[in-house]
Amino acid sequence: MLKGLAITPPILGRITIGKVVENHGKRLPQKDDQFTITSQLQTREGWLRHPLDEALRSEQEGKLRRIPIRLLFNDPDLNLRAEYALFDRQTARPLCVGDGEQCKRRTREGMETLPCPAPDACPLAQGGACKPYGRLNVLIGDDDPLGSFIFRTTGFNSIRTLAARLAYFKAISGNRLACMPLELRLRGKSTRQSRGTPIFYVDITQREGWTLEETLAEAQRLDEERQQTGFDQKALDRAAKAGFANGAFEDSAEESADVVEEFYPDLTAAQDAPRAEGQGGTTSQPVTLADKLQAKSQQQGKAAPNEPYNGETNDSQNREAQQSPARQAKRA
Repeated sequence: MLKGLAITPPILGRITIGKVVENHGKRLPQKDDQFTITSQLQTREGWLRHPLDEALRSEQEGKLRRIPIRLLFNDPDLNLRAEYALFDRQTARPLCVGDGEQCKRRTREGMETLPCPAPDACPLAQGGACKPYGRLNVLIGDDDPLGSFIFRTTGFNSIRTLAARLAYFKAISGNRLACMPLELRLRGKSTRQSRGTPIFYVDITQREGWTLEETLAEAQRLDEERQQTGFDQKALDRAAKAGFANGAFEDSAEESADVVEEFYPDLTAAQDAPRAEGQGGTTSQPVTLADKLQAKSQQQGKAAPNEPYNGETNDSQNREAQQSPARQAKRA
């Protein structure tokens, strides 16, 4: 086995709720209000749709917002891997991944394990360079019992919801998560930060028309059937865990280029991109305090190019700073 190479589940296609479009010569992420299932083939026009996309879409009057799925593993952390990730936007190489406690980081001395303070407190994460990054592998259809479709997201709502659902379904099914007939569902909400614009995120529920009792009964039936045929789910989970641990970074160099383009776009190019929480989390507003100060400084510079501006103070503070020391002392 090649060390340093993460062994990941075989991928048959991608699940997205957005896409990358070209706008004024720049390729920017664009949100959508439905799923798209693509193959792994890409042309200049974008990713080619998988045959399953049309089949499922025709059952839902053209809008694909529900996808019937199963999961590969009983361990939720194998189905959904979530971490803080920082990519080099020029080379598309992953530089640092962490969980809020520890991180693996490329340095001049090689790969190092360091403390991870999370993006809010990390000097390398300024400007939204580091963000939560989740990958979910699911089974669609019965053609390939070990071939999966991958859904990638840097949306906090999607990651948090998916992690909670997987943990809950594992608990109530008696550790039969891989045997449950489930459904990937697109949901929407608005927040004050989104200013009334819908934010779409991904959830996992029981399939439409199924009760929870029916879902659990089917999971138990399938689990017993697999045991009788010799299907060793525990061994599959162990193999997957060892494969993920074999490499420091999960995404290959080829995959990283697409990930960076879609989920880690250059902030200057993405300022006019629409919000798509579930598909990259990009927004037309600055995402950190540093971004807000920088944007405010740029706006002030355009309005009054000859007037110096300190991005850490407001306009009234600037005017006060320009007063003479004697006047300031008199006011005090």
